Amino acid sequence: MAGAWRGFMRCDFFTRMVKRTACLAGRHGRLPRMSAKLLPLCGRAIIAQFRFEILSLMLFMIMANNTAKAFRRATDVVFCCIFFFVVLFSACTPEPPEDNRTALPLSEVRFFAYQIEDLFLPGAVEKLAATHYDMLILEPTRTDVENADFDTRSMVETMKSSKASDGVHRKLVIAYIDIGEAEDWRWYWTWSKNWEKGDPRPADWPDYILIHDPDGWEGNYPVAFWDKRWKDIVIYGKNTPAAPGRNYTSIIDEVIQDGFDGIYLDWVEAFENDAVIAEAKRFGKDPAQEMISFMKEMRDYAGQRLPEFIIIQQNAASLIDGRADDLLSLIDAVSQEAIWYDGEATDNWYNPNGHDIENDQDLKDHYIHYLDRYAERGVPVFAVEYALHHADAAYAAAIEKRYIPYCTRRSLSRLTTTPPPGY
Repeated sequence: MAGAWRGFMRCDFFTRMVKRTACLAGRHGRLPRMSAKLLPLCGRAIIAQFRFEILSLMLFMIMANNTAKAFRRATDVVFCCIFFFVVLFSACTPEPPEDNRTALPLSEVRFFAYQIEDLFLPGAVEKLAATHYDMLILEPTRTDVENADFDTRSMVETMKSSKASDGVHRKLVIAYIDIGEAEDWRWYWTWSKNWEKGDPRPADWPDYILIHDPDGWEGNYPVAFWDKRWKDIVIYGKNTPAAPGRNYTSIIDEVIQDGFDGIYLDWVEAFENDAVIAEAKRFGKDPAQEMISFMKEMRDYAGQRLPEFIIIQQNAASLIDGRADDLLSLIDAVSQEAIWYDGEATDNWYNPNGHDIENDQDLKDHYIHYLDRYAERGVPVFAVEYALHHADAAYAAAIEKRYIPYCTRRSLSRLTTTPPPGY
């Protein structure tokens, strides 16, 4: 075999076949990989060359009158042909098809939808998948203890198998998570649930839970988000090991396991809450800087596991003040609720007070002042407006600012009935 290999390497046939194959491949612009269309051409070329070499070999054997030398020549030719057929078929393996599940880049998102309630209802997932929104912000439903059996991963896969508005890319699928409040229906809640307003915090509750939600959302409690125990629940999961029926150890671990493209951070505004500020002061901490640090830990943890992981900040646009470089290195976009129109806190989609409450001009200007600073730095700005009868006005105002808008109702429990213009 060693002799055959040496013969093969010095064989004129080897040299000729390399030249012929390279010539054909180069002519068709297919170096270093040839397409399947080139296979018949190269195959016929090798067969023709092989016939020529056999005829040459027969003449050589007749004229050489040297059996041993002729045998070595024959071995060289046969070995060389086998080698070239193997190489040819390897080189002509068809190009892998372009991945038809490539997500639309965040910077190209034109339409998005936002639903964090009632995804478990029959047909809810299918209805979302049938849309052509570019991005969906969804509740990781199985983290709700009452819906722990919900197949969140299957939901995400269904969305990823559906097209964005360009008909080419798939949708981006982003997980809604609350990083500034503890929610008493989540998997991590192991404490009692009876805290009447005005009463002392229950003795069995951790002391990083501070107050009731100031906007009236029941079961939500702002936290001292810099506390290591809370960070462990959100990010690391060192003290919340997987349990029967739960294969994840932290909020972000579940997001990654179920295949989301990233996270949509609610209650970043915790750093502005009076009770949180007072608690931070008690410990000598700057709550704004602690929020930046918290988000950096999320970025580091998720980025090590999914380099393309997306982080979208909801609300708290003033966090950019004096911290633009640090903040913008951590997020991929910002989203603001209720710049122009708001609604009362409600889980009822049909609540007439859950939309169309117009903000005063000072509040509108406050939001826009800060959001424009993100936009000036090239950060996508999404606007979630709680408008039904005033949806046209809200869309027009957002589009004028070049924000990417979505008008819906406060409960966020259905797809909007007032989709954006051009959708």
